[in-house]
Amino acid sequence: MREMLARMDSRELSEWMALASVEPIGERRMDMRFAMLACTLANLIKSACGSKKPPFELKDFMLKFDPPKQQRPQDMKTILRGLGKQ
Repeated sequence: MREMLARMDSRELSEWMALASVEPIGERRMDMRFAMLACTLANLIKSACGSKKPPFELKDFMLKFDPPKQQRPQDMKTILRGLGKQ
């Protein structure tokens, strides 16, 4: 990954980040697929049992993570200096 980041300029990195926000790739996309499968199965079972409750939604099965901690500029500088020493 270091080699990739060393050869990639900020513009290209920004383009990849923009693409990932519109069209998820990797783990996030896999999480969405499994949530969709779980939602479908749960709704099939609920329907087969004759439940009158509203169907589950995809968001009911999506993994939830803590929001990322906001970094101060000084924290970012410290991290970047540490990367340069490796």
